[in-house]
Amino acid sequence: MKKLYFILLVLVGIACKNDPNVNYEDVVLWEPYNDSAEVAANQDHENTRMRYKLIQSRVLDKNEVFRPLYKEVSRFSEAEYDSLKPLILEQDIPTIQLHVASGELSYEKLVLFYLYRIYKYELDNATTLNTVIALNADVVEEAREKDREIEENPDLLQNPLFGMPVLLKDNINTKGMRTTAGAIALENNENTEDAFIVSRLKSNGALILGKVNLSEWAYFFCGGCPVGYSAIGGQTLNPYGRRVFETGGSSSGSGTSVAANYAVAAIGTETSGSILSPSGQNSVVGLKPTIGLLSRTGIVPISSTLDTPGPMTRNVVDNAILLGALTGKDPADAKSVDVNMDYLSGILEGSVLRGKRLGVFAPLMESDSVYASTVEKLKEMGAEVFSFTPPEVQMNGFSTLLNIDMKYDLPAYISTQVKDTQAVKVRNVLDVVAFNKKDTLLRMPYGQARLEGILSDSTTLEELEVIKLNLEKNGRLFFDQAMEEFQLDAVLSINNYHAGYAAVAKYPALTVPMGYRETGEPVSLTFIAKPFEEDKLLQLGYAFEQATKARKAPEMYNE
Repeated sequence: MKKLYFILLVLVGIACKNDPNVNYEDVVLWEPYNDSAEVAANQDHENTRMRYKLIQSRVLDKNEVFRPLYKEVSRFSEAEYDSLKPLILEQDIPTIQLHVASGELSYEKLVLFYLYRIYKYELDNATTLNTVIALNADVVEEAREKDREIEENPDLLQNPLFGMPVLLKDNINTKGMRTTAGAIALENNENTEDAFIVSRLKSNGALILGKVNLSEWAYFFCGGCPVGYSAIGGQTLNPYGRRVFETGGSSSGSGTSVAANYAVAAIGTETSGSILSPSGQNSVVGLKPTIGLLSRTGIVPISSTLDTPGPMTRNVVDNAILLGALTGKDPADAKSVDVNMDYLSGILEGSVLRGKRLGVFAPLMESDSVYASTVEKLKEMGAEVFSFTPPEVQMNGFSTLLNIDMKYDLPAYISTQVKDTQAVKVRNVLDVVAFNKKDTLLRMPYGQARLEGILSDSTTLEELEVIKLNLEKNGRLFFDQAMEEFQLDAVLSINNYHAGYAAVAKYPALTVPMGYRETGEPVSLTFIAKPFEEDKLLQLGYAFEQATKARKAPEMYNE
């Protein structure tokens, strides 16, 4: 089905090229379909969160997303695409830049290659991941401009991110594109300035390719609902098993798009597990940095206490490159710090496992065979491994922290970042809840239990401060007892298993593919360290990655 559909799409492109009078605005690239059979097929899924009510978006017209660049993509032949595969597919940023420097590749061709893949898979209802929900209509011309710039000044190639196409989670403000957080309430949130981290990407020469789907309101919306669902984008699907495995969330589109090779990298956001979870579920590298290392200005919030953006990539080298580009002191973010570090050089110079002191969770050693076998490999590589059982600590008030932060942080975002108050009429959580109730089937098919929980939470700001202090203390105790007793370089977890503790402790975490379950479901090893030890995490992650080479591209998206 996929090949037949795409052959037809290519033939349409050939016809358009041969007809100078064709109106590209009228080309039908996608037809909505009846997803009821797929929904019905998932009603017996063992994971109750995957018993979907819908798969395709009831809001998004993919023709509106894909038409503006179709003229460019239709001129890019399948032969060109096939010839560029060895230069781009699954390659890291330095390798791609070498191909550009040698003249084998241009930034224009790089962008068209990724667009071709996106059109190939996302316009076919049998293969779509419902992940790309917006494209930068100017990205091809911007890529041509990058090509012109390096002709005039080859030294620009010394910046590894120059000309690299990046996808953004759709809760990150981007000038000229709408930022919805997946919610119909923000559907017309178009007139924003670039988020601080987007400005950092652009100043480093990166190209913004488009926006990707997410769990609506970064999964602080409905209770027990599917991860990766939003009213705007529909249900994000996992390239390793569509409707078989969860995508993880809330940065679901960031994880799935990177796994499927739709861009060089993507940016996600995390409050508690929202980068680690989709990175683990999609076999990509995800970094949740220390709070304050990266700015949050211009990002639709849950919690100013715990929120952070972070890079999601196919390898650790690219993750280090993205992290370095994203850092910078932001005067508008009270927690922003001024860190200037070459993370890439650090991992290449200091990445060894021999002699590193790593803590492993005794309960996981008994319950998870992939984790246990990975720990044995680490020992063989020369790492010193210390098994421990963490102390039982209370996480009382975690939901309250998120409730009260979002109660105040969302109105602050709307008042400072939303420029068109006529297009976006909601001002606070109460408004969003009322807005959704006007059309429950379209706007909240799984309910909005978490938003309603915010409205019913009467915790005062004074009480909130006590909760924050207790949570941070307990989160650090959870890790510090073993870290200090054994003088650990890092603690090892799985995916987002201990993300909540790392979140409240404000400890950074890096997850790196470590293998696949017998079912084919990806699983990752997560390294957790003390604040602002991202360089150490990247060194450990790189050494582990190079020793194991665990990541495999999803078979269905490897053509």
